[in-house]
Amino acid sequence: MCIEDKLFPKTNSFIDGNQALADVEEFCGKIKAGKDSQSDDDFSIVARVEALIAGWGLDEALRRAEAYHAAGADAILIHSKKSTAEEIFAFAKEWGERAPLVIVPTMYYATPTERFREAKISLVIWANHNLRGAITAMRDVSRRIYEEEGLGSVEGRVASVKEVFAIADTGELDAAERKYLGGQRQETKAVVLAASRGSALEALTEDKPKCMLDLRGEPLLRRLTRTFNEAGLRDITVVCGYKQVAVDLPNIRKVANTAYEETGEVASLACALEGMEEGPALIAYGDILFRDYILDLLFDCEADIVLAVDANWREHRRDAPKHAPDLVICSEAYAEDHFLDDTTVEVEAFEGLVARDMAHGEWIGLAKLSAKGLSAVRREVAAMQEDGSGKRAGLPDLFNRLIAKGVKPRVVYITGHWLDVNDAFDLAWARNVL
Repeated sequence: MCIEDKLFPKTNSFIDGNQALADVEEFCGKIKAGKDSQSDDDFSIVARVEALIAGWGLDEALRRAEAYHAAGADAILIHSKKSTAEEIFAFAKEWGERAPLVIVPTMYYATPTERFREAKISLVIWANHNLRGAITAMRDVSRRIYEEEGLGSVEGRVASVKEVFAIADTGELDAAERKYLGGQRQETKAVVLAASRGSALEALTEDKPKCMLDLRGEPLLRRLTRTFNEAGLRDITVVCGYKQVAVDLPNIRKVANTAYEETGEVASLACALEGMEEGPALIAYGDILFRDYILDLLFDCEADIVLAVDANWREHRRDAPKHAPDLVICSEAYAEDHFLDDTTVEVEAFEGLVARDMAHGEWIGLAKLSAKGLSAVRREVAAMQEDGSGKRAGLPDLFNRLIAKGVKPRVVYITGHWLDVNDAFDLAWARNVL
């Protein structure tokens, strides 16, 4: 730590004006306090003497330096604003190496460094030349951009963005986020299954897939991907099929299920998995919307496979009995105290319409997988493709196979606060809700 013997508020040594010096005894007290508090042997206090700057002369500079040295300063910085180093050399000669000597030759820059060595100067601080060089460079770059109205001659003359990241050590920030954010969202990939047309919507999907239907000025898929983005998910893969050219959102990776008319959800998922790296993932139907807190609930659960299940599904489906929701039978029915006692609830089976009286809830089409969970899903999808069962299979079929092998998904119960779009009635309801 380098502290200088000026009064607050201090000004730069090269600015005309107040250069009043602190009382010697007071400044010595600061040095003693610092040394008494020292807990590391390598910690050093450098006392900067401003007597020459203030015009008090060599004798006062030497008197102050000796007092600071006696108070425990590890080194003395003697400063000057002269254009030559003569008063610095005079001080060094009188000082006689009683303690290491530090200088800042901003004004007397033309003095050869070898002369500083001969005068037994211990340390030279080149104080502000990077800053001043940066100002010159910024002015030059700004002038070029202004005059040329472009970056053509500038880009090759400046540091790359990667160099900026390296200096800022963004890798350290990434590691800290992984360690302290308490979840895996920063690494989690999202897969959206949106290959189907949505034939029940008839003319509304004549020129676009269901996921691109307008909901108050925005496509359904855009609202869904924005929900993912706001939760920290950036790597989003959308499996397209019908009228895939109409899926023109930025910042998504599109993959095609060219056989969408003859295949089901498992086949679409296989298309996404083909180019996906290992790691945690989120899988979603392309026709759903939900409140943000539902994602929070999924990420707070540390199981390998977690499904969001609506315990209030009967109320949700009251006006749409013809729908065939993805109903589940769970190890326990929903209870409000599940939010308080961390009760573990698992999916026992996915069932069809015949199980409406037995069902504990409806899977809303949203699942979170850990890296291990994604690996299990990947293996099962491959097995279904190999044995031929995956061609027409839906995701409930996939989960039922995993359950049969002892891989039971964990349940996060919700009570509404989501919607899906299957027909014109759903679309109108969704627009009203929004």
